[in-house]
Amino acid sequence: MGTAHIPRPHGRDTAESLREAFWILALGLMVCFAFFAALGAFNPSEAVELTIGFGVLCVLWAIHVVVVSRHRGEHDPRMMRDRERRGF
Repeated sequence: MGTAHIPRPHGRDTAESLREAFWILALGLMVCFAFFAALGAFNPSEAVELTIGFGVLCVLWAIHVVVVSRHRGEHDPRMMRDRERRGF
């Protein structure tokens, strides 16, 4: 039994996949930092370099979220119609 091959443009998909993988990894690092800091595994005031890196990563994440939300494509017309029908 063969598998279906779906052709994709290589340049944009690869770059987009790498970008998304970076942001997922960044989110994972931010969660780990917050988790271990809350557990008391380290004191953020003693690990200054790590805390600064965490702060920079949080700022970059916030910028990323704003940029992505502003450049999001049009909404699915079916979703808009359903939302209007429900009265939202």
